[in-house]
Amino acid sequence: MDKKIRSLTHGAIIAAMYVALTYLQNFILPNSTSWAIQLRVSETLCILSFFTPAAIPGLTLGCLLFNLSYAGALPLDIVVGTGATLLATTAMWHSRKLTLRGVPVPGLAMPALFNAILVGWELTVYIGQAFWLNALYVALGELIVLYTAGLFLYCFMKKRHLDTRLFG
Repeated sequence: MDKKIRSLTHGAIIAAMYVALTYLQNFILPNSTSWAIQLRVSETLCILSFFTPAAIPGLTLGCLLFNLSYAGALPLDIVVGTGATLLATTAMWHSRKLTLRGVPVPGLAMPALFNAILVGWELTVYIGQAFWLNALYVALGELIVLYTAGLFLYCFMKKRHLDTRLFG
């Protein structure tokens, strides 16, 4: 298959998975993707950025589509949340070789860092709490998801060689 078509297909599938997982979570636990400490299960997919650059536009598009289509999304989230995803996944791709015992531990923190700053600021604009508190809540949610489910998915994919079979 042509490399560009393969990359485009991977990005589209990743975007669809992000939107579907986020809506599924909201169906099972209503509004849980927008609580103070957001535990979006779909953020686990950010680890795909360690395996393929196609995950960067895929996750960015998935975040954008969810934020555009979800009635509970804040207007700034369309730009700010999507931008945070773009920055975080790009940083993850570039930091993929910085590992601790074969695991890209620093890269796993990128979504927490970018979302804490950008979405933390956005929440401060909307709800008026202290920026540091909003940033802390956002960072906690990201760290919990990525260092538990994200780390599990990363290790599972590496152990089963899914990283090379799917994206190699």
